[in-house]
Amino acid sequence: MKQKIFSSLAILFLAAVLFSACSSKGNAEAAATEEPKKEEADMVDLSEDQFKTVNIQYGAVEDKNLSSVIRASGALDVPPQQLLTVSSPYGGTLKSTELLQGKPVTKGEVIAVLENPEFIQLQQDYLDYKSQLVYLKEELNRQEELSKENVNAKKTLQKASSDYNSMMARVQGLRSKLLLININPDKINPAGISGKANIYAPISGYVTKVMVNIGKFVNANQELFEIVDTRHLHAELTIFEKDVPKLKIGQKIRFVLNNETAERFAEVHLIGREISAERTVRVHGHLSQEDKNLLPGMYLKAMVETGLATTTALPDKAIVQSAGKSYIFIAAEEMNEEKIPEAADKNKTPEKHIPFKRIEVTTGVSENGYTEVILPEGFDRSSKVVINGAYDLLSKMNNVEEEE
Repeated sequence: MKQKIFSSLAILFLAAVLFSACSSKGNAEAAATEEPKKEEADMVDLSEDQFKTVNIQYGAVEDKNLSSVIRASGALDVPPQQLLTVSSPYGGTLKSTELLQGKPVTKGEVIAVLENPEFIQLQQDYLDYKSQLVYLKEELNRQEELSKENVNAKKTLQKASSDYNSMMARVQGLRSKLLLININPDKINPAGISGKANIYAPISGYVTKVMVNIGKFVNANQELFEIVDTRHLHAELTIFEKDVPKLKIGQKIRFVLNNETAERFAEVHLIGREISAERTVRVHGHLSQEDKNLLPGMYLKAMVETGLATTTALPDKAIVQSAGKSYIFIAAEEMNEEKIPEAADKNKTPEKHIPFKRIEVTTGVSENGYTEVILPEGFDRSSKVVINGAYDLLSKMNNVEEEE
């Protein structure tokens, strides 16, 4: 009985080993067939007539002195002095405002009106103390005259002077409070006392936030509006720690906004002196040309030019883009003869085809008709690179793929 069990187990084990071996062989064969398929997908050929029509021209990878660059990302921003939050040192009920997000305002323009009974009391106290100040001033002058003639006691003169100075401090204090709420003390009169105070735009610019509505009671120093002056935007870049030693004030910045393709320019103005937790440094760049249509917070991709450097490069026409990647074409092997079917005319001369291979590359800075290229590992620099007709080769390759 035991012998039968052992025999059965041995048979099952051998079957498992054979099945595993077959599977491995099958996978290896599948992998071996996939590799040529991938290589074939990067191949394209032209007939001799097509070669002449397209005017294929060859070149080679060259070493060129191109501007060395630091790639960075960032956003447009405004200096702190051009982004202001509007508030009031006194609370009150918002009686009127016409502000909406995006509305332009001019410095000194009335943008809101607050109402508070305290404003009435401040003006009453100011007029009252100001009136008393006039009386105390006259009393002080009278006591000074009497003191010169030794008619009054010195203590009386001191009391008059103290009362006058105390009232003067009260008047000046109330005057400052009224100016804080934009009420002109010189224009206050008993018939013109009001419980309303205007709020004026501190700068010219655009409204970016409206945080209150009419009828709402706002507390002292509560944020009401936010206004930004977009006339002097700057590019705020994030540079990695390893690239900081290459940075200098005055270096040229080239950047493209996320919603644009046109290149814009700026200049390095300030370099941050603190490394963040992400091991980056902030760089402040001044725009070469102001644009009122730009907005704070727009994201950008930038390149900071750090000087000339020798790098591998190819003519711009040699590089083509497809599906977000960059490619070049090189001459593959010797010319291949077209196979003629057995049923075809035996006297027909085989047509020769010139093969080309597509190579994926990474591009860098472009300058004076040349673009920096980072070639794949193991690339033969003696290869003949197509520098004219690369787009025609890409078009034919795409057409073949569609037909398949």
